Amino acid sequence: MPRRGVLQMAHFMDFSPLLHADGWITLATLSALEIVLGIDNIVFLSIMVERLPKRQQPFARRVGLLLALGMRLLLLLTISWVMGLKATLFTVFGHAFSGRDLILLFGGLFLVGKATHEIFDKLEVAQEEESESDTKKRSSLPSVIVQIMLLDIVFSLDSVITAIGMAQAISIMVIAMVIAVAVMLIFAGRIGTFINRHPSMKILALSFLILIGVVLIADGTGQHVSKGYVYFAMAFSLAVELVNMRLKLRQQTPVQLHNRYEKIPGVEARPATGEG
Repeated sequence: MPRRGVLQMAHFMDFSPLLHADGWITLATLSALEIVLGIDNIVFLSIMVERLPKRQQPFARRVGLLLALGMRLLLLLTISWVMGLKATLFTVFGHAFSGRDLILLFGGLFLVGKATHEIFDKLEVAQEEESESDTKKRSSLPSVIVQIMLLDIVFSLDSVITAIGMAQAISIMVIAMVIAVAVMLIFAGRIGTFINRHPSMKILALSFLILIGVVLIADGTGQHVSKGYVYFAMAFSLAVELVNMRLKLRQQTPVQLHNRYEKIPGVEARPATGEG
């Protein structure tokens, strides 16, 4: 193993910072921050696994989160490479683009495009128009895992850079990330079920993905937007929606969003009659 790799592994296994109170305070703060940053992962994960049969969804959810953890740990072991991503690759209209900028830019574009497509699919694609061939072509487990893995790279990069800025000890970063993913593993299923059960919450979650995508695009083009504002807006929207659900849930039946990958119980496909 190269000398640099041995040194990084030694720092990786060094738990001496936890012998001091400052180490525990840093660990608690970083763990909480990593959990908040993991909201992006959970929302995207919940939307993606819905495209799979119900029996495969728990497995895909666990694999997605474990991939997220693995990606973060891998990036921590290559800190010098991660920091090297900030080096300028080329300049366009006076703005210098780095490897990190490109990853964030393309990740943001993917998120915006994916979320927009999902909203269209939920509202504009009539379930009756689904053919048998469409059913056979529905998303497979490998394709969903690949999409989750691609976005994990973007979310992990953001998470690791944040961790490096807050903590000096790699061991504290590792423990904080393990704690964050453990919390996400516990609550991801419940959050996903809640989102999928309420149509308005599903559209709101997709809107959050668009918002997160725009922030990534802004960061990738050198326009930094504080995530504090973004998370406050998301939390406020969520609170308003929960109040709406609380007030109106008993008064009316929620609308059913289209889902070409899962038949709605009690709804039969109807042939087009041509009547208005």
